[in-house]
Amino acid sequence: MGGASRPACFPEETGMFPLRDTVRSRSLPFMTWGLIAANVVIFLFVLSLGEAGVARLFDRLALIPGRLSPVQPVGWITLITSTFLHGGWFHLISNMWMLYIFGDNVEDRMGSGRFLIFYLLSGAVAGLTHVLFAPAISVPTVGASGAIAGVLGAYLLLYPGARVITFVPLFILPWIMEIPAFVYLGLWFVSQVSSGLLSLGAAGDFGGVAWWAHVGGFVFGLIMVNLFIWRRRIAHRWYPDEFWPY
Repeated sequence: MGGASRPACFPEETGMFPLRDTVRSRSLPFMTWGLIAANVVIFLFVLSLGEAGVARLFDRLALIPGRLSPVQPVGWITLITSTFLHGGWFHLISNMWMLYIFGDNVEDRMGSGRFLIFYLLSGAVAGLTHVLFAPAISVPTVGASGAIAGVLGAYLLLYPGARVITFVPLFILPWIMEIPAFVYLGLWFVSQVSSGLLSLGAAGDFGGVAWWAHVGGFVFGLIMVNLFIWRRRIAHRWYPDEFWPY
C-alpha cells in the first residue's frame, strides 16, 4: 500500500517507544476501543481490494490538498475519511498503539460521545493545517496520527505529571524509563515543529510525512480540550501524578 503521504508513525519520530502510562482510567474506554477496531477493520478491508482497488479508494477518500475547492464542498469530507486509512501494517499498529495508551484517559475525562467529536475535529484540523502548508500537493495523505496528535495535546494538559513507561534504545543496551508526560510529549511536539520547518524548503510531498498535520492536531487538542471535559465542583487527587477538578 504505497503512493501516499502520511502523518508519520509516532515511535519512529522520537526514537522512544511508549509501553504504557501510569494513569489508570476510571471507566471502560469504549470509544477508544471502537476507534481502534474501526481502523483495523477498514485496513483489512482495504487490503482485500488489491493494488488497483486501493489506488481507487485512496483517490476518492484520502486527503489530496490540490483537489480541494470551495465550490466543491463534498471533497472536504476527506478531512475525516483520510484519518481511517493507513499506508501499511506498521503505520496502523504504531498509531493504534498510541491511541490505546493515551486515548483511554482523555476519553475518561470527556465521556465517549464528546471524545469522538473531539477526535474527529482534531483529525479535521490536522488535515486543514496540512492543506494550509501544502495547498497544491497532489499526493494522497492518509493516517490517524493527526487526530491522535489532538489526543496527545489534550493528555498533556490534563495529565502533565503522569509518567510514560518508555523503551529507549541507547546504543546496544535497551533501557526502560519512566519519562514525565510533559517531557515525552514536549519532545515529540518539538520534533514535529522542527521537521515541519525544515520541510518548508523542500519540494514535493515533504518526504512522505505531513509534519504540520501533527502540529495542527496537537495545538487544537491543547487549546480546545477544556471545552470537552466534564467539569465537576470539587477537587480530588486520584493518583500521585495528577490533580484535577472532579
